[in-house]
Amino acid sequence: MSYANPEALVSTEWLAEHLGDPDVRVLDCTWHHTSTNLDGRTQYRGRHIPGSVHFDIDHIADKSNPLPHMLPGAADFAKKVGLLGIGDGDRIVVYDRLCGGAAAARVWWMFRVFGCDKVAMLDGGFGKWTKEKRPADMSMVRPEPKSLTASYRPALVRGLRDMTENLVTGTAQVIDTRGPAKFDGSQEDVFPSRKLGHIPNATNIPWADLIQPDSGEFIAADALAARFAAAGIDLQRPIVTSCASGITSCVVALGLYLLGHTTAAVYDGSWAEWGLAEDTPAVAA
Repeated sequence: MSYANPEALVSTEWLAEHLGDPDVRVLDCTWHHTSTNLDGRTQYRGRHIPGSVHFDIDHIADKSNPLPHMLPGAADFAKKVGLLGIGDGDRIVVYDRLCGGAAAARVWWMFRVFGCDKVAMLDGGFGKWTKEKRPADMSMVRPEPKSLTASYRPALVRGLRDMTENLVTGTAQVIDTRGPAKFDGSQEDVFPSRKLGHIPNATNIPWADLIQPDSGEFIAADALAARFAAAGIDLQRPIVTSCASGITSCVVALGLYLLGHTTAAVYDGSWAEWGLAEDTPAVAA
């Protein structure tokens, strides 16, 4: 079995061969929660794939929203991404330093939300790239601004009202991609919350289950399909992914895309919103 949509990933071999192509733009999307005392931009300045520029999900976000890194408007996205040297027609490759590329997957999803489909994630990310002793440098990249057309696709995004309505309709299957301890409420989440546990009727598929721990690459297509099947997920029905703050949920959305389920939506606010709201139900096991 092979991926239905393999173009959503590129290998380190492919990127090494095409790094100098005039239409290829590479984005270092490294992001860390503040509790880690790590900073993605600082790590980018230390070493990055040659020619790449840093994409900060906390900067290219709706700064008026108190929730973490919520989607910006289409015009703001187009302006800020254009300043990174990304324009219409470019082929975009995203990567980060986390095994599995959660922040990169978030950026992959963001581009799709705004109508930019020529985007792929580097399978294995920066970790695999450096393990293979491929080039990395410290040179600051100052891209020439470009014009990007962004058109919002609401079908790929869910908000709080959508999720509360789904409690009644059950239209979409909800996949919670956090670890089991956060899902069952035995461990607090990384963002402030009034409650522990998960959205009622959600299914837990930790995002790391889809990633090979040794290489950081996605698991093979047959194993990927088997993981969703084992959890009782029907790929023919609507699916929404959720997590702590809309990052790791994008890994699972990408996994679904690889299998041909291209309409999976992401609950942008995720538990950072649901767990903080006063009137949202939660299930703890």
